[in-house]
Amino acid sequence: MTTFVDRVVLHVAGGDGGHGCASVHREKFKPLGGPDGGNGGDGGDVVLVVDPQVTTLLDYHHRPHQSATKGKPGQGGNRSGASGSDLVLAVPNGTVVKSPSGEVLADLVGAGTTYVAAAGGKGGLGNAALASTRRKAPGFALLGEPGETGDITLELKTVADVALVGYPSAGKSSLVAALSAARPKIADYPFTTLVPNLGVVDAGQVRYTVADVPGLIPGASQGKGLGLEFLRHVERCSALVHVLDCATLEPGRDPLTDLDVIEAELAAYTVDEGMAPLLERPRIVVLHKTDVPEARELAELVRPDLEARGLDVYLVSSASHEGLRELSFAMARLVSQARADLAEPVVARIVVRPKAVDDSGFTVRPENLPDGVRYRVRGEKPERWVRQTDFTNDEAVGYLADRLARLGVEDQLLAAGAVAGAEVVIGDDVSGVVFDWEPTLIAGPSGPAAPRGGDVRLEENARPSRNEKRDRYEERRVAKREARAELAEERKAGVWVTPDEDAMPTFVDVDHDGPPIPVDLDDVDDDLDDDLEDDLADDLADDAAGPTGTEALATTDGGSGEARR
Repeated sequence: MTTFVDRVVLHVAGGDGGHGCASVHREKFKPLGGPDGGNGGDGGDVVLVVDPQVTTLLDYHHRPHQSATKGKPGQGGNRSGASGSDLVLAVPNGTVVKSPSGEVLADLVGAGTTYVAAAGGKGGLGNAALASTRRKAPGFALLGEPGETGDITLELKTVADVALVGYPSAGKSSLVAALSAARPKIADYPFTTLVPNLGVVDAGQVRYTVADVPGLIPGASQGKGLGLEFLRHVERCSALVHVLDCATLEPGRDPLTDLDVIEAELAAYTVDEGMAPLLERPRIVVLHKTDVPEARELAELVRPDLEARGLDVYLVSSASHEGLRELSFAMARLVSQARADLAEPVVARIVVRPKAVDDSGFTVRPENLPDGVRYRVRGEKPERWVRQTDFTNDEAVGYLADRLARLGVEDQLLAAGAVAGAEVVIGDDVSGVVFDWEPTLIAGPSGPAAPRGGDVRLEENARPSRNEKRDRYEERRVAKREARAELAEERKAGVWVTPDEDAMPTFVDVDHDGPPIPVDLDDVDDDLDDDLEDDLADDLADDAAGPTGTEALATTDGGSGEARR
């Protein structure tokens, strides 16, 4: 089972921002409470953080999809939505973040170093934040922006001071075990070491780390063997130690030939920009396994040739610990010199570059199509505004049109030759919005003065004044007096007669030719409301539908069952 992974591809996604809320304050005794929709919460970020306790990218090899949480939507009562939680991913020290094209985005070195791999989207504004003197009660809210998404490549480059390089089975792991407390896997077959092993060495007052790089073979810089996968672990080392096997029995191999092959592979490997080539770094040669008699003889034979090349040569045996002390102090001197030569970090100067006043931040470009000309608008502001717009709400679309007009998009479209009805695209072909452009309506006799998309009812003052209420009340009183006068005229004309005091009111058929039917009008004279005429009409309709046709239905007297006229 794989326990060490130094390269993974992550699919990261920041959390989407929460939508704003369109709400109106409703409370007893508080008319026209106004908009009170809250803002949406921001989406969470995907953050990479260097953790010294993490030594591999294995966790992300099994879980390559990482997403932060979304922001919560806003609510009424000016309550903003909760922001999404950041997703913190722990990575080893020395992790390099690259884009799919190979561009280095970040080099994470040092405990606590952070990098935002995918930023979360901003939350949408509620209608309370969108209210203005022209749009007092917006009936819409802005949508939350989507979070950033993309693929990134994480490459682990071991952070060590000294790198041990050489052929497989040259004894590099044994040397690390002899110099430090590390206990890597050691066996008598090639490619025993499949992952870099780190060991901490103390030499006097100097403490440094040594990395055991898996064995290299000819063609390692082109990907043969395991070299291409692990040569990047040598990039951060300040010194190199060539471990040459003097006891090998393979035909065609000797320390000088092995050194030439390894240095050729190191020279062919391309390091990242800003780093010194591998062969320009300090180097030491270790003639290993000198506890074997034949190996010591070979080491003494090739030592003058190696020293003639200007290299420091040490005869070392991991089994007998011969030469280990001298080698550890020699590596400590190289590390100390490299640390002293390291330039002091230059504090980056903060440069403020304000934008020009007339810098609108967008472009309008015509595109020739087989069926005509299309105009494409690109810019951070217009594209962000489009993402925030709810196109199912006419008022929100009108608000977007007003914003684009104020930004100057319409002026640029006119300057580019666009006419009414021209096809306009805001954004790219994937997420852009296509619409038929209509210029802004000019306020005047033939055009509205309100913002486009506004609700006319919200712009009008529909509340009646006190004088208007008094006039309406007076009109109702006059109507009542006229109704009473009309009934009095009918009674004088003989349509109505006064019945006995113990009689119930009786309704009369106006079209009846006989004598009038008596009726009690005391209640009618006392209080006649607007519903009286409707009640009379309903009763007359019921009488007309009775069994006697046009005869009036009389009430009974005291339950005697005799009808009275």
